[in-house]
Amino acid sequence: MTKVSFYILATTDPLDRQQFACRLAEKAYLKGHQVFIHTEDQTQSEAMDQALWAFRPDSFVPHQILATDDEIKAPVLISHENTAPPKLMDVLINLNPVQPLFFSQFERLAEIINGDEEIKKQGRVRYQFYKDRGYHLDTHQINN
Repeated sequence: MTKVSFYILATTDPLDRQQFACRLAEKAYLKGHQVFIHTEDQTQSEAMDQALWAFRPDSFVPHQILATDDEIKAPVLISHENTAPPKLMDVLINLNPVQPLFFSQFERLAEIINGDEEIKKQGRVRYQFYKDRGYHLDTHQINN
């Protein structure tokens, strides 16, 4: 069963969510995991693509935005489509306001919530969704 972790950021800045997603993706990649970052839309996918190149000067996280005709080469994929990735991956980072229909195919799911009222509200709905279905939930308060 998928292990679901909620990371609660103290800030309301959307860039902090993006930066935290980059850090999680890098950590998972360095541990040998295949990572899928599920975004809200094309704009957020492109922003994550740029952020993964630049979030730290000394980091390298091989990634690509997933398009239907792309050959999958990177261990970190980014997509806003509501379809499962075309290859088996084990870590899902969800930046979308709703839970992905395909979340249960992953070993781990990371939900990143910040202090923005709408994001908190959407996060509570997802938390209840997972809880009602018996998923193991962890919550981590992030104060940086």
